[in-house]
Amino acid sequence: MHVVIMGCGRVGASLATALQRLDHTVAVVDKNALAFHRLGRDFHGRQITGNGFDRDVLIEAGIEKAAAFAAVSNGDNSNIVAARVARETFGVEHVVARIYDPKRAEVYQRLGIPTVATVPWTTDRFLRMLLPEGVATAWREPSGTVAVLQLPLHEGWVGCKVTELEEATGSRVAFIMRFGNGILPTPKTVIQADDTVYVAALSGTVTDVTESARQAPEESH
Repeated sequence: MHVVIMGCGRVGASLATALQRLDHTVAVVDKNALAFHRLGRDFHGRQITGNGFDRDVLIEAGIEKAAAFAAVSNGDNSNIVAARVARETFGVEHVVARIYDPKRAEVYQRLGIPTVATVPWTTDRFLRMLLPEGVATAWREPSGTVAVLQLPLHEGWVGCKVTELEEATGSRVAFIMRFGNGILPTPKTVIQADDTVYVAALSGTVTDVTESARQAPEESH
C-alpha cells in the first residue's frame, strides 16, 4: 500500500524506512529539505518539501491513492491539522497523529483521529522495563488518566468472583486470559488457577491496586 508521512525527524525517518522494508511505497513530507538526509541512501520513496497540511503538497505526495497517513512532525497543531485534512478531505482510511500534549490527544481521539500521546506512551515503556513484572501498565488511554495493567494475584484469589477482586482493589476487571484465550468477565465469573487478570484503574491508584491484589482475600472462599 501507499503511505504518506508528514515529518522527517527520527520517528518519521524510521517509520518510512521500516515501511519500505515491508515493501510498501512511501512518500515523506517535511518543511526542511535537509531533514531527508535521515532517510539514508537506500530510501527510494518520494521526498516532498512543503507543509504536510497543504492540499497541493499532499497531492504531490500521492495522498489520493494513499491507504495510510502518519503525522509525526514536532508540532501538535500541525500534526492534527494534517491528519484531519488527510481524513476529511482525501478520505484516507488509516490516519494517526503524534501528539505531545495528552489532554489534546484525548480531544482529538473524540474527533475520530487516532493519536499517539508521546509522553505517556514513552513513560509506560520505561515503566515496563524498570518495574517488576505485572506492575507496569499494558495500556493507557490518551489523557493518561486510566491505565490497564496485569495484576500480580495472590494464589488465594483463585475461586473468588471477579466482583470480589474489584471491590478489594478498587479496580475493574477488563479481561482475563485463560488457556491462551481472552474472555470478558461477568459478575459471576470466578478466577481460576493460571488465569492472567487485566484490570482498568485510575493511574494514581496503580500501586495501591497491585499491592491489594498481592494480598490474600480477607475472607476464605
